[in-house]
Amino acid sequence: MSTPRDPDGFGDRPGDGSEWREPSHLGGEGQAGGPPEDEPNFADRRRQPRDDDPAPRDAWQPPGWELPAATPDRGRASERSEGVPLPPATGTPERARGGPFGGRPRDPEMARAFTNESDLVGAQGWALQHGWTVSDGSAPEDAVLRELVSSAPVRPSKEHRPASVLRGRGGNLELVAFDVLYASGRHVVPEYAVTAAPVLGTVPTFRLTPARFWKHRIGGLLPIPSGNEAFDARWQLLAVEDGPQVRRLVADPAVQGLLMGSDDGDEFWSAAGHVAVIRPDGHRPQLIEHHTRLLGAVVGALAAGY
Repeated sequence: MSTPRDPDGFGDRPGDGSEWREPSHLGGEGQAGGPPEDEPNFADRRRQPRDDDPAPRDAWQPPGWELPAATPDRGRASERSEGVPLPPATGTPERARGGPFGGRPRDPEMARAFTNESDLVGAQGWALQHGWTVSDGSAPEDAVLRELVSSAPVRPSKEHRPASVLRGRGGNLELVAFDVLYASGRHVVPEYAVTAAPVLGTVPTFRLTPARFWKHRIGGLLPIPSGNEAFDARWQLLAVEDGPQVRRLVADPAVQGLLMGSDDGDEFWSAAGHVAVIRPDGHRPQLIEHHTRLLGAVVGALAAGY
């Protein structure tokens, strides 16, 4: 058991430091205040530079760290000193010119890749050039379009609504063409293009769809064969009841010829006093003209027996 008199490195008056001696494991049994004079003080040696040091340690820095002063014009000044001609300073930031983090790419090939060339004229521009009218889908006469959207064979949701409504005459038909937008929060995407023709006579409820498509909501509909095996292998007509109108439609040579020459990407149906065709795309002039030809043949076949 130790006592205040034990040699622990301190004298009789603890606290004033006058009799402090360095412990033996750090410097031996030397004089008060440090190790014996014949033993090196390693702490002092670490604080002093060696004789072969080219410069004091505090002044050393890696090569290349001698940077110029941080002035905005330092780069242009160095070029002036070397006689390099400078382009005019326009003051246009990198982001505005089209750098890697903003704007369009400056490379011409990349600029073309980011350019949408699918609709060079625009459906609305095409409509105005052909004397059609344009609305946003909120006009009173556009209310029937919501019924067309809800009855479409593509399983629309409550977030789908008609927009970019174009009305005009195509061939012998009065037509309405519009996009079906999916609107949810800040996302508004034109998912489908619909073209429809109002009909005055009675048209049975039917679906004319590519055979490869998955069929939605076809309960109660009967398949109506055309008698043409090649056509029936690619297209299928479904109707509420069999009758002369749907028979004429599926067997009409003009309808079969147009549909067999297509890419099997459109679906037809009847609802709300219209015969309509839908495609998963946004409207463009070529698509409006394509739908106009198809609807002309379909409505013509249905109206042949009026």
